[in-house]
Amino acid sequence: MSIDLSNDPHRRYNPLTGEWVQVSPHRAKRPWQGKEEETATSQKPQYDSDCYLCPGNDRAGDASNPNYDSTFVFTNDFSALKLDTPSETVNNSNLLVAKGEKGICRVICFSPRHDLTLPEMELPQIREVVNLWVSEYAELGAREEINYVQIFENKGEIMGCSNPHPHGQIWAQQTIPDEPAKELKQQTAYYQENGTTLLADYLDLELELDKRIVAKNEHFAVMIPYWAFWPFETIVISRRPFARLTDMTDKEKEGLADIVKQLTVKYDNIFEVSFPYSAGIHAAPTDGKDHPEWHFHMHFYPPLLRSATVKKFRVGYEMLGTPQRDITPEASAELLQSLPALHYKQKP
Repeated sequence: MSIDLSNDPHRRYNPLTGEWVQVSPHRAKRPWQGKEEETATSQKPQYDSDCYLCPGNDRAGDASNPNYDSTFVFTNDFSALKLDTPSETVNNSNLLVAKGEKGICRVICFSPRHDLTLPEMELPQIREVVNLWVSEYAELGAREEINYVQIFENKGEIMGCSNPHPHGQIWAQQTIPDEPAKELKQQTAYYQENGTTLLADYLDLELELDKRIVAKNEHFAVMIPYWAFWPFETIVISRRPFARLTDMTDKEKEGLADIVKQLTVKYDNIFEVSFPYSAGIHAAPTDGKDHPEWHFHMHFYPPLLRSATVKKFRVGYEMLGTPQRDITPEASAELLQSLPALHYKQKP
């Protein structure tokens, strides 16, 4: 008997991290049953006088925002990392170990509009966000004490977002964080063995199979990874292997803006709500090394499962054993791929 990956429980390997995910498709024979209930949506104003991210408003202490009319970035008033942290190690019997970590945290406002998320912004506006990602990566990564620049967004209250004004964050720090460090190890080993990047070969295979592709353009493709954990998890991969945000051509910057727009519109259209997620860019470390093994990509981790209010939790077995999913990546990809490119709010 041969295994049926659409029905039989099995494990899938994540070559980017070296970890596994348990897939139990027999538990979800009908992975899509449509919307299960209506969700109340509140219309946000274009400007909120109480929002500390809106143009011209006060923030913490003596800080205030300029009357910005495009993107806006500032150093977080409550930064999780500080540049003046002592580089000191505390070690008690190799069991109680701590080390000072230098870094900078910044906030990126995508738009002066309080009510516009990325899928509702026009392409030129998203391109301005991409430009800011590039410039911040270049500026922060050039600092001697910064070896990794993590650009990310937490969208929606369900993801712990503390302010509804659409924005992202940057944590630039001395140490390469755990997830990029796992990917660095795996990508390095693959490149040394094969002479090609792991994600270039993976992308070629996915494009050939065409089972998990969600959207694509000339410069990027987005798919549900074969090893996805979250129900509608996706990965954006550049068609041309490059390592850094600063390696992108102007056309690739336009392509990245376009693929972000395509994907986030599809997300919103699943349940016709502003779809929550945590998303982030994984570019090469800024540690001064060449990193020919690194292939630019972006992860999207949305928690919603069967409706606008029913989410997937990482609990029990997944915290104590192995990450597990019921809906197969192929089923999720088929649904996402089938959704319209027009945002549901713009339907006639």
